[in-house]
Amino acid sequence: MNYKSIAGFIMVILIVLFLGLYVSQMTGYYEYSESKKQALTEDAIQRFEQDVKEGKEINAKDYLQEEINYNNALSNIGMKLSSLIEKGFNKAMNGLFNEISKTISNN
Repeated sequence: MNYKSIAGFIMVILIVLFLGLYVSQMTGYYEYSESKKQALTEDAIQRFEQDVKEGKEINAKDYLQEEINYNNALSNIGMKLSSLIEKGFNKAMNGLFNEISKTISNN
């Protein structure tokens, strides 16, 4: 094994992961999804308060938003493929780090 190529490969992977996280942070994806949840919660609070003022019977299920299930055959295949890739990547990375550990401990 060529150690320069292994180190280069690891650096490329780290840079790609960093760029992915950076882009998702800069586009505001997480903040958008959280603000969307907050807006829905504020709407539910207003409905709850209005129902309390009107003296209606209160049921918690009336104020919680139901999650929509978007699963279909294609998304299920994608999830299985993603899981398979994850397992393979974990095995490859564990093997790589075990080899690096053996090399370091031998010196």
